[in-house]
Amino acid sequence: MTTKREIIVALASLAAIFFLFEFTNIDIFVQNYFYDEVTQKWLLLHQKGTLLDMLFYTGIKKAIIIFGVFILSLYLYSFKDSAQRLKEYRSGLLIVWLSIAMVPLIVGAIKAVSNVPCPYDCKYFGGEYPYIRVFDSMPQEIVKKFKCYPAGHASGGFALMSLFFLFKERKNRFIALGVAVLIGWSMGLYKMLIGHHYLGHTVITMILAWFLILVIYKIVK
Repeated sequence: MTTKREIIVALASLAAIFFLFEFTNIDIFVQNYFYDEVTQKWLLLHQKGTLLDMLFYTGIKKAIIIFGVFILSLYLYSFKDSAQRLKEYRSGLLIVWLSIAMVPLIVGAIKAVSNVPCPYDCKYFGGEYPYIRVFDSMPQEIVKKFKCYPAGHASGGFALMSLFFLFKERKNRFIALGVAVLIGWSMGLYKMLIGHHYLGHTVITMILAWFLILVIYKIVK
């Protein structure tokens, strides 16, 4: 199903989208719609314990972790003689579990070194710092280290795109893929609405997640 060519296409798409956002002001243009210059507030205010927090931040993160543990349990159980029906799904379960574990880990590692400020840090949106992209030089007087690129929160949701490789029927594969993309974007859009990420951060995370999932698929298969 997945070929070396598809991995190369995913990597090329990742590079193209990266440079698109790196050398344009699309992020600022889009983010303006989520910030009220009059009140100097974002469209949503992130507050722990609220319904929105449970649905799109704290709660969904915990749900994905629990789901990952569930997938790992099914994978381990598939080795038992009493789990004959699970054996045909064994490689798919491993792909999903590795994706849920590795995609956020790799995205988090990139965030740790990218040193890119969040929208709420930016002077355009009431912050203290200039608009800095990956290839921009950080002013020497700024000693703070930023960890905002790419979108780490949404990476957990986009890791679920690996469910595409769990199902056998084409229809079910694309349903799973669509649901995963919806979950990832609901998480990513929430972070955009509260000023934590730009559009480009989330788009890059989605494509990077799919690229990593394809690599995991090739290794496992």
